Amino acid sequence: NGFVTESFVDELAAAAQKDPLEFRRGLLAGARKIRIPEDNESTLDTARLLAVLELAATKAGWSRPLPKGRGRGIACHFSFDTYVAEVVEVTVKGADLKVDRVVAAVDCGRVVNPDGARQQIEGGIVWALTAALKSAITIDKGRVAQSNFDDYEMLRIPETPAIEVHFAPSTEPPTGTGEPGVPPLAAALANAIFAATGRRLRRLPFRAQDLA
Repeated sequence: NGFVTESFVDELAAAAQKDPLEFRRGLLAGARKIRIPEDNESTLDTARLLAVLELAATKAGWSRPLPKGRGRGIACHFSFDTYVAEVVEVTVKGADLKVDRVVAAVDCGRVVNPDGARQQIEGGIVWALTAALKSAITIDKGRVAQSNFDDYEMLRIPETPAIEVHFAPSTEPPTGTGEPGVPPLAAALANAIFAATGRRLRRLPFRAQDLA
């Protein structure tokens, strides 16, 4: 749901003629706790979500202008009792897309093993980029066409952007880091592409023809 909801929040910000970060700040203003019964009875604390949003924006230099053809997008999400915000920077030249940088801010409670937690978030970002840019399953004559990693591509090291992970200080009990880095990524990427090109991508995975 992260791709859908955070892409749409960005569209709402554009319709309201507001900066995407400022728009989200308005939505999250005023600390409150929201029960999420379908997610193992979790409770979303909007103050903690806003805090990682602010942290990601600050570390990414959100207000710093980018040259023409480059764009910066932001998204945030709550899953497995962990709060994650991500900023993605891209360069778009015609149908060529390059993901330059991903900055993640994470509140997973008390961080017991910083290196392990960072690696989990980095791995989730790489997996999410793979899903957003490559991982299509297609059907040919009633059968799945992809059989192995030669025709179901994964993100390669030369394609991987610079990734920064920042943890919010916390004394809360530790929560998940295995998957929470995934949901905001595709939305932040799509929002960055919109910032660079004015094109909205609403379908995964993204393709070159979507940019042309």
